[in-house]
Amino acid sequence: MDRERAARLLAEERRRVEQALADLQGEAQGDRSAAAETGDIADPAEPLTSQQGDDAVAAQLGHRLAALERAEARLGAGTYGLSVRSGRPIPDERLEADPAAELTAEEAAAS
Repeated sequence: MDRERAARLLAEERRRVEQALADLQGEAQGDRSAAAETGDIADPAEPLTSQQGDDAVAAQLGHRLAALERAEARLGAGTYGLSVRSGRPIPDERLEADPAAELTAEEAAAS
């Protein structure tokens, strides 16, 4: 995959993940505010359960951002598109589907 295409894919994915994280943080703030309210007949555990789900999704989005940062560093170092484990090329089709891919499909399946 050429460098320009890889940079575009990584930038698009970063924007998507950062927007999802921002949206989630806004929703989480609302959940936390609802959990702090008193005098409601509603089940107080419901907002807390939602908070836990939001926190889990936020953690996954954080991991995704970290993977994108590593991919951007590999792009800068000239090693983007090569497996971090074996150094073998990662097919363009895999990088199109997951621009942050660090392993070949075979290596990922074996992990």
